[in-house]
Formats: sequence, structure tokens, C-alpha cells
Amino acid sequence: MPGASPLAGETPATLTDHLIHRIGREGPLRLSTFMAEALGHPTLGYYTTRDPLGAGGDFTTAPEISQMFGELLGLWCAQAWLTLGSPGAVHLVELGPGRGTLMADALRAMARVPGLTAALRVHMVETSPALRERQRVALSALPVTARPPHPIAWADSLESVPEGPLLLLANEFFDALPIRQLQKTERGWAERCVTWDADAVRFAWALDATGGAELLVPPDLRAAAPGSVVEICPAALTVVGEIGRRLAAHPGAALVVDYGYDAPPQGDTLQAVRGHAYAAVLEDPGQADLTAHVDFRTLAATAVAVGAQSHGIVEQGALLHRLGIQQRAGALKRGATSPQAHAIDLALDRLTHPDQMGRLFKALALTSPGAPPPAGFEPSEG
Repeated sequence: MPGASPLAGETPATLTDHLIHRIGREGPLRLSTFMAEALGHPTLGYYTTRDPLGAGGDFTTAPEISQMFGELLGLWCAQAWLTLGSPGAVHLVELGPGRGTLMADALRAMARVPGLTAALRVHMVETSPALRERQRVALSALPVTARPPHPIAWADSLESVPEGPLLLLANEFFDALPIRQLQKTERGWAERCVTWDADAVRFAWALDATGGAELLVPPDLRAAAPGSVVEICPAALTVVGEIGRRLAAHPGAALVVDYGYDAPPQGDTLQAVRGHAYAAVLEDPGQADLTAHVDFRTLAATAVAVGAQSHGIVEQGALLHRLGIQQRAGALKRGATSPQAHAIDLALDRLTHPDQMGRLFKALALTSPGAPPPAGFEPSEG
């Protein structure tokens, strides 16, 4: 029964037990710590113990909806490679590759460009053993013509990827990084933490006003009304800072696609998803996906601050249309049965319609200094 701390040296039976024990030892945990444990605990975390994708999982990402998404992102990388002058060796990196579907579709599309497949050094940045195995299966099924001659490598972090020319994709990666929440009270700013309510036998919110929370709030938001919440994501800034540093040092381009906003980071966007439905954020940690909307404006500014170049924030629907998704859908439908053609239309609508993924999901392109705008980010197109 939750609420009883394990004995010293004893392995907790569940993540709830582990967190109760940690709270008893350390006091209330920052939300970022709670999220990091819930999602990434080495043996009890959400991502380390399961494949959460698809109809039998908890959520579905764009690559699982249609091959068109991964193909177009692959062609985006191909165009970026040509713009770089077709270097003979380039690191193709995906952050949080899911089941490997996006990379598999991207590599098939990239194989159409002469010389590109031979130049690729593919790196999958993934910490989940379960998902790494799914990725290996997906990539091993590629046609011989789409398989890079160099072995595909897996890494725990971007820092582990060798330096050099870079093409990077990050689809629904940043939304799952742990966030911190700062809340304005009548006495000023405090940080939201998670504690254990033994009487109610559940996790509960707590506020910590002792850690200089106001200094973490952007200056233009510090005068917000009591009850206001501001989210920050130090982990995201670390990752995008590393991307920006690499792009400043080597030729390359990066494409980030995720759900989020292009506005000051004000408001509580934290959510839990389980079985394709919303769940209580603090209930059954490790059994639901925890995510928050991505602050694209701050991502872009952080990359620029370390020397990269940002090319704007574009809605997913607009980007996919600019990259030719309508034409690709038409080509797929020409050889499809009536039910297949209908499924292609549904996928197209889901990926691009403003009321589905088209507006909520956004894309940010980062490149080396002086590079022209990548495909889909040209100023003349919005």
C-alpha cells in the first residue's frame, strides 16, 4: 500500500513508493524532479518501461499518422544538405526518435538524392531501452538502397554525438522535458513542488517560496496577478544551446517540430495523457505521459545567443503545405484503393488542419550563421 517507505537499501516496488521515500528524505520535490523521475527513472519510469505510441499505447505522433510526415522531413534534410554544398560526411541526428518511424521514412526519401545516403552518419538519441529496440527493428527493415553504409549509432544525449556537419530533427521531443512552474502568490513568487499527503494517500501540490523564484521569472512577467503561473524548462535550454553551439561551429541545420506557443511563457500547460485521454497529473506517476507546451520563442533566442541563426516559427500545417504534402498525398492516392485514399485524406487533414495538428504544432528552423532560410521558411512564403 502506498505511503509506507521502503526499508533502507530496499528496492521500491513502484515509482510511487520510490517518490514517497524520496520526499520523506528530501522534502517536497520540484516539479522538474518529479517529472524526470516519472518519465525517466531507470527501471520504473514511463519511457524506460514501455512503448507508449500507437493505438495500443497512450498517444500517437505525426510520423505514426502518415509516412508523408517523415518523408517530407527527410526531403527537408536533403535540401539542407545540398545547400551546405553536399558534404561527404554529415551527422544525421534525431532526438527522441519514438519507434524509428520518422527516421525510416526520412531515409527512404533521402535515398532519392544521389550521394546523400553514403554521406550520412545516423545517430538516434534515445534513452529508453524499449524504444531503442523498436527503432532497431524499424531501421533494419529499410530497403538496401536506403541504408547508410555506416552503422547506425544510439546515444543517450546529443553531447555524445561526434562534432561535424549536422542535420538534426526533433519531433515531439522538447514537450517531454521536465519543466519548473513558478506561481504568483499574494506574498510574491513561489515554486510549485510535489509532496505526499499521507492522510489523503495521494501526491499533492506544495509551494516553496524560499528559493528565489522571482529571479527565474522573466522580468516583464514579474508583475503578473496572484495565481499566475510561469513555466520554464532548463533542460530544453541546455539541449537547444548545444544544438546552437554545434551549428555555430559547423555547417548544418536543425528542425524542431512540437506543440507549443510563440508568446511569453505564461500559463499552466502541464498535462498527463494515458490511453489517449487526459489524466490527473500527479496520479500514478510512471503510468502516464507528462508533457508541457514548448516555448518556441525562448528556444530560438537561446540558440541565437550561442551563435546559431533562427529562421522563424511556422505552424506545422503551413510548413507541410510548403514542403508539398498536398502533392505527396495526391501521388499516394493515385495507386491507392478507395479505403486507402480515404485514409490518406484523413491523415492529411489531421496533420495540417488548423483545428487538429496544423496550428497547435509549430516548427522552428536553426542553421549555421549566414545560411539561407531552409525549405518552408522562406520570407516570401510568410
